[in-house]
Amino acid sequence: MKQNKTQKKLLQITLIINLVILIPLLIRKPPVKDWIIVYLFNAATNGLIDNILSKHKIVKYPVRLFSKSFDTHIMFDFFLYPTFTILYNQMTQKDKIPLIIYKLIFITIPPFLIELWAEKNTNLIEWSRKWKWYHTFLGLIFKSLLTRTVIGVVRKLDIQIN
Repeated sequence: MKQNKTQKKLLQITLIINLVILIPLLIRKPPVKDWIIVYLFNAATNGLIDNILSKHKIVKYPVRLFSKSFDTHIMFDFFLYPTFTILYNQMTQKDKIPLIIYKLIFITIPPFLIELWAEKNTNLIEWSRKWKWYHTFLGLIFKSLLTRTVIGVVRKLDIQIN
């Protein structure tokens, strides 16, 4: 039980760092409207995907914030990963496709390794037998590319309209 309290405290500290330090830094860089779109699209789709995975018991989160209200990992779905996606989109805003993919693979490795470590060493996440490490890694890659594509289309439409 003490281990679970320590893990919840870690989640709370990570949430505070994300809200107080990272988000203000990320939205200061123009175009802010693009980053809001990236954030909202990523958070909404994360919630949908994670809800499906949780309902089918493919991924479980034994220790999580707001555990009485949500089966999903609210902090990752709505704060950490969307923030990461804003950073990635800022880093690749003017890049061509090969560099976009290269940067994505490079910056996806740290959060993936953290999740892999958490799955093996904590109660923060449990994968069913159907879920392997490469599902997570490829899912992060695909989801980030999808979000990057969506904001690219929005930018092109914005240029055409204005």
